[in-house]
Amino acid sequence: MRTEIKTAIIIAIVVSVGIGGIGYYFTTLDKPKVVTQVPTNNNKQGSTNVDSSASSTKTTQIDESQYPIAPDLTGISGYVNTTPENLKAAMKDKVVLYDFWTYSCINCIRTFPYLKAWNEKYSDKGLLIIGVHSPEFEFEKDINNVKMAVAKYGLQYPVVLDNDHATWNAFGNRYWPAEYLADSTGHIRHTHFGEGDYNETEKAIQQLLDERSQRLGLGINVDQSLVNIKEHQFANQQTPELYFGYSFVTGRSFIGNSEGFKPEETVSYSLPSDLQQDHFYLEGQWQNLADSMKLVSQSGKIVLPYFAKDVHIVAANKADLHILLDGNPISASDAGADVQNGTVHVSENRLYNLVSSSTAGSHTLTITAQSGFQIYTFTFG
Repeated sequence: MRTEIKTAIIIAIVVSVGIGGIGYYFTTLDKPKVVTQVPTNNNKQGSTNVDSSASSTKTTQIDESQYPIAPDLTGISGYVNTTPENLKAAMKDKVVLYDFWTYSCINCIRTFPYLKAWNEKYSDKGLLIIGVHSPEFEFEKDINNVKMAVAKYGLQYPVVLDNDHATWNAFGNRYWPAEYLADSTGHIRHTHFGEGDYNETEKAIQQLLDERSQRLGLGINVDQSLVNIKEHQFANQQTPELYFGYSFVTGRSFIGNSEGFKPEETVSYSLPSDLQQDHFYLEGQWQNLADSMKLVSQSGKIVLPYFAKDVHIVAANKADLHILLDGNPISASDAGADVQNGTVHVSENRLYNLVSSSTAGSHTLTITAQSGFQIYTFTFG
């Protein structure tokens, strides 16, 4: 190859590399990196303390710019166990676990033992749990009902009422329950939707508390053991959640009566001869409401062939419900926590446990009720 050609090629390569380097430099200026020095925990699971000498000498770099900042709590209509001023002060430099829940949700209720245990174990180490109560039904917007639920379940951490789902939407949330775990600089580092994976969430809490201790120079040792709580066991199959409100049933209508849903009308329902599993059937006059059905006639029935271990209803207004299982008065071994001598006394707007069998199976549940009884949903476990 001729010398002048070689020279031209070399110059072209040098120019290309120079232009690329300058372009990369200016590109990096548009993407600032926030890097935090955090401890690497070398302790095995189950150890009691973090070795403070080891964590002070060995650190790992965390690029926080890849994690979103937790949105502000917005549109909050009420506060339980706190005030706006106290909550704002409490959040400063804390690892914050945002728990989206609603008090009539059985899946949310089953997470409470873990949340309470984490609050007791880690609150003095820098963890702040905030219950973001985002209601599914209208009665769950009442702060007195939320206070009743907070007291009933022994929740001692702050709870805020997100009645219009403003904070729910700010997080882009779509689930009950949902956990968003933010580090002490406000970056969301861990999320989990639904029940389960409690060990993974707790390990994430421990990691972020260790990072916080290192960042603030606190020297706090975080217990690396995990809370020991028996997790709810789901059946391999079960009936899906069944809604009674006409605005909730688009694409998932499970009413078995031929009369179907008739929005804002009072409908006379009669039981057909053939019943299909995973559908509910009504007898009597029922008012069709957006989120529920209300019994108008003096008495009425709900019949449900289902497959599950546990059966719950969300119900309102005062009523006595008589419970049959497979055509017989429900036995003590199958009766849920809210059943007394075959009867459920509905006195509060909340979730009621009707059936709690030892194993999942196919059964037919019959509920006989009186005028005024209002039902929102069947849920199963």
